[in-house]
Amino acid sequence: MVLKIYPAQSFAISAEKNIKFLVEHQCPQCGAPITLFETDKLVLCEFCRVKSYLKANGFFMYCLPSFAPPDKKLVYFPYWRFKGMLFACADRKINHRFIDLTHQAISSLYFPISTGLRTQSLKLKYITPETQGLFLKPVISLNNVLKIFKNRFVHTLSKPIWHRAHIGETISLIYSPFYVEKKVYDAVINQPVSANLPDNFDLSGFNSQTTKGTIKFLPTLCPDCGWDLEGERDSLVLSCKNCKTSWQASKDSFKKINTAHLKSKGENILYLPFWRISSKIDGIKLNSYANLVKIANLAKAPQKEWEKKPFWFWCPAFKIRPKSFLRLARSASVSLLPEKLISGMPVGSFNPTNLEVQEAIESLKLILADFGAPRQPLWEKLSKIDIIAKKYLLVYLPFKEGHHDFVQPLLNVAINKNQLALAKNL
Repeated sequence: MVLKIYPAQSFAISAEKNIKFLVEHQCPQCGAPITLFETDKLVLCEFCRVKSYLKANGFFMYCLPSFAPPDKKLVYFPYWRFKGMLFACADRKINHRFIDLTHQAISSLYFPISTGLRTQSLKLKYITPETQGLFLKPVISLNNVLKIFKNRFVHTLSKPIWHRAHIGETISLIYSPFYVEKKVYDAVINQPVSANLPDNFDLSGFNSQTTKGTIKFLPTLCPDCGWDLEGERDSLVLSCKNCKTSWQASKDSFKKINTAHLKSKGENILYLPFWRISSKIDGIKLNSYANLVKIANLAKAPQKEWEKKPFWFWCPAFKIRPKSFLRLARSASVSLLPEKLISGMPVGSFNPTNLEVQEAIESLKLILADFGAPRQPLWEKLSKIDIIAKKYLLVYLPFKEGHHDFVQPLLNVAINKNQLALAKNL
């Protein structure tokens, strides 16, 4: 991958910089070298033309390349990496930021706190059983590192902070190579990163682990009819054009997922995916559109039939900048969208689904905090409100292409084309 690594003090990274991470690997079918973007899920080998779906056991584990002399014994030090959106309800507004950070997975004064700033471009490699070196076992949990990242985000915000959330996250473990000779040397640039080590310094004081393969390749064949599944490189949901079904990768196979779409007339339509989620809400009455009108303080005359219309949370099923993510979720959730939809995938162009439904579920209380009005009384109740997702449906909504934007008239919302294109790197 084209790897750019940032120091601990560099907190926020803008999506507009179009940062792309590249990973080197081998085709599982023919062994040919393949280069992937970090966000790639669907892999097509240019040599044997076999298409596979990339799946991690838990989270992806990478190692930086070593340029150390061949006689050096490499020590791989672990760093947690978090990339995603942070939100915090404070000071009567929802603060948000996109971040991309690394942090030590072992507390040590002898190794850098983060993976550092590298001016050269590097390609990461997936860790496999064949990767040679001493791999140190992480000691600091991911949850503790996430607390560090969150605390950096909120420490400048006014108190109290009523709610916090992290959404659209990419979590991985990056191993950086070092070697030890009186000092700790960075094996990427062959420069010392510590002062002289004490006489009692011993690497055996760190726990090590045996490297295992952390990735698997699933054949992209429809489980129902055997046809090729199709999608974009970063798609989480693949479709079969033969039997008109949609599939999402599970642990070792694909499981069918229900999809629907809103019919659209005209040309130049792009369908954007949304998660429509029904939920059980305790602590506030919100089970109908009539309840929503009151909670959101919408300027609408009450309608008797609204009491029977169920309320759904709507959340983008694609990655987008934090501000636009909230705007789209709020607009879709408070709009009176048709209850009856057309089953299945739409015919035409559609944006890939690259935000997990679990991430959408994490955002439900945040969406409620955004459309609730007045905010202060509602936010004071947030800690006592429980939202439990019950059912979800992947729905494709049509957006009409304009000169600079894609527009959805029912939602009265537009998305800038450039912003949507750059969002693929989030």
